[in-house]
Amino acid sequence: MSIVLLGLNHSSAAVEVRERLAFDAAQAAEALRRLKQLDGGAEFVLLSTCNRVELYYAGEQELEQIAPRLVAFLSGFHGIKPESFKSCLYFHQNEEAVRHLLRVSSGLDSLVVGESQILGQVKASYSLACAAKSTGKILNRLFHCAFFTAKSVHTRTAVSNGRVSVAGVAVELALQLFAQIERAKVVVIGAGETGELVVQHLLKAGCRDITVVNRTYERAAELAQRCRISVGSWEELGSQIGRANIVISSAAVQEVLYTRESFERTVPRPRSAALLIIDVGVPRNFDPAINKINDVYLYSMDELKEVAEQNLKAREQDVSSGLEIVAEQVAEFMDWLRTKDLGPLIGRMKEEFHQIGRKEMERFLVGPRQDACCKMLLEQMVDRVINKLLHCMIKNVDAVAKEAGAAEAARLIERILGQAREISCAAEPEEDKQP
Repeated sequence: MSIVLLGLNHSSAAVEVRERLAFDAAQAAEALRRLKQLDGGAEFVLLSTCNRVELYYAGEQELEQIAPRLVAFLSGFHGIKPESFKSCLYFHQNEEAVRHLLRVSSGLDSLVVGESQILGQVKASYSLACAAKSTGKILNRLFHCAFFTAKSVHTRTAVSNGRVSVAGVAVELALQLFAQIERAKVVVIGAGETGELVVQHLLKAGCRDITVVNRTYERAAELAQRCRISVGSWEELGSQIGRANIVISSAAVQEVLYTRESFERTVPRPRSAALLIIDVGVPRNFDPAINKINDVYLYSMDELKEVAEQNLKAREQDVSSGLEIVAEQVAEFMDWLRTKDLGPLIGRMKEEFHQIGRKEMERFLVGPRQDACCKMLLEQMVDRVINKLLHCMIKNVDAVAKEAGAAEAARLIERILGQAREISCAAEPEEDKQP
């Protein structure tokens, strides 16, 4: 049984590649359904966020066998040639795949190290896979291990302190580029989780003139009421942008909201008035060519890296502590993975040992001894001795599994089972027979 990960993220691929391979919830559910058709006996979870697309596989095939099929699947699903993204992919198997997921879930592999938003995204992806019935024993155990690890990292270290979300870094970039943000008119596009975090960070920074605009007006109005900010309709988005000093956009869209041509045509701009646009949407909300318009300054996810790296330097010790926690949990999971298939064999070994004990008791409790008052105590004593011997045997089996692999441990148990059956079936010694 192998665990294989195929993916790309903010470190390996530019945003224009990531957005072409991104999945929304409906696409992810359809992809999982197709993957199960591809290999009904395997398990799959698909994680797609603004900074990464990762496909987790657990099944009988090794990395060399399954990787080309998964690459072809991504290519076919999105209708893009493998050559346009294959060089951006990373592949991990077994322990490395486990370590990667635990680091991702804990926010230790994010653009903004320590962010807690990624954990919710991993949980949502896992829930989607459960609903699609594409998970099983291996990935269920792995993802619950990831959730536990993330909780441990965030409670035992301070890695999540400070501005540790994409929204927080976007606002920090705005603070660096706009001297008097408290006097700025800000338009927030998108009322989802990221949009709400943007609003909260803006309020903490002292900004008061904030308008939220969302395709679904009711959702934007609810956020505006809770945060005591203004709300605008989707139809008046262009005029809202035209009056703004700063725009921070995280709308979930498949096509850009504005090309350069449509922006220049529909967004009225005062002369010599600078506009800062921070686009944290993936796929992107604004055509990069908009950055060429006079007095319009467009930043996307990739430009946030420098700010994120500044935050990382301040938390290096906490990151180190978090990685130690990850290492502990990786070791525990791999111990379980190595020995999980040994469970039935160990169960058979236990039964054979107790069968020997029962037969020995039957041989002993014959004739005058069958009515002995201490019969129950004797049976309990024999069970305790057998359990202690089994404990020693299982510890040795575990040691063999760690050092030589599960296959060698299984062969050891089979040899023990064969010897136990010989003992159990052996003829009763003459000296033990009662006259």
